[in-house]
Amino acid sequence: MGMNSINTNVGALIALQNLNSTSSSLSEVQNRINTGLRVSSAKDDGSTWAIAQNQRASIGALDSVKDSLNRAISTVDVAVSAGETASDLLSQMKAKALAATDTSLDTTSRTALFNDFKALRDQLGKVVANADFNGSNMVKTGGTTIYALANAAGSSSLTVAAQNLGLGGSIVTVSSTSTFSTVTTANTVLGLVNASITNVSAAVAKLGTGSNALNTHLKFIQKLQDTMTAGVGNLVDADVAKESANLQALQTKQQLAVQALGIANQSSGILLSLFR
Repeated sequence: MGMNSINTNVGALIALQNLNSTSSSLSEVQNRINTGLRVSSAKDDGSTWAIAQNQRASIGALDSVKDSLNRAISTVDVAVSAGETASDLLSQMKAKALAATDTSLDTTSRTALFNDFKALRDQLGKVVANADFNGSNMVKTGGTTIYALANAAGSSSLTVAAQNLGLGGSIVTVSSTSTFSTVTTANTVLGLVNASITNVSAAVAKLGTGSNALNTHLKFIQKLQDTMTAGVGNLVDADVAKESANLQALQTKQQLAVQALGIANQSSGILLSLFR
């Protein structure tokens, strides 16, 4: 009875339903091709979208971790450079103090050696005082211990301890007033310089180890971020080749649905011909 009804065109309704369904699927495929995403909003797949968003937030947070690590690395590297320079200066100071222990030297010669020693000592103080990066100095008296973010949650950090290379400290035992004018005082200063060289070498080694640890963790964070980015892609990225094939099929199906709807709409005309 529905086939010959003039009030309800069942064939047209079915054809329209198929056309609407095809058009909806076609729109989804076109959106996937345009965005490159299988899941571009919560409407596509709520649970997958939520997981991807959480991972994107972590990936973004890792940028801050990398920035923190890079700043820490730069600060520590400046401190290492200052420590290496201080060690070189101490070696030169040792040569001057050792020469001053020579009992055959006269007062004038020993004074000249001390003047050279003093210039090197003062230069060491300036190097340490000016080893700043971004307002932080790890090697001056009361220097800054460096903390760098280690994860996206901010719950972990890497620490590189400050090393006091200031004159008259526990590492550089030569003070800003250390002087020699006799063999005895020259020997005393030589002992301080030798202890300072040993101490500075150990301190700079610690800073170097800290710098290596920061660099290693930075490489890990970069790899972690890349892996997480790939993981999000696996969750939400569209297979463009597959979607392109679907697009062709749906376009053909849409054309057929339009033709089917046109044929169904002609049924009322066929009924009319019965009354001619």
